[in-house]
Amino acid sequence: MESILQSERKCFICGRQGELDEHHCISGNSNRKNSEAYGLKVWLCRDCHSKVHDKGEMALQLKQFAQRRWEEEYGDRHDFITVFGKSWLED
Repeated sequence: MESILQSERKCFICGRQGELDEHHCISGNSNRKNSEAYGLKVWLCRDCHSKVHDKGEMALQLKQFAQRRWEEEYGDRHDFITVFGKSWLED
């Protein structure tokens, strides 16, 4: 897995190792492919992956972290919105 968010194969949230799932931080419509292309992926253990998919605060924080890294690596806020359709960061 190529990721600009993490280099080690362990749960991005709790640090657990072992059985891990690849999580695309920005998903839906074509955004899963965009996350894949730009490396906006992290490893998550099953427990944390379930919590992230509950669409709560943890999911938002991952999206915001991914967006910040994308903007550092690839472009500005306007560019991010052009690719992903919206911003998860407040201006």
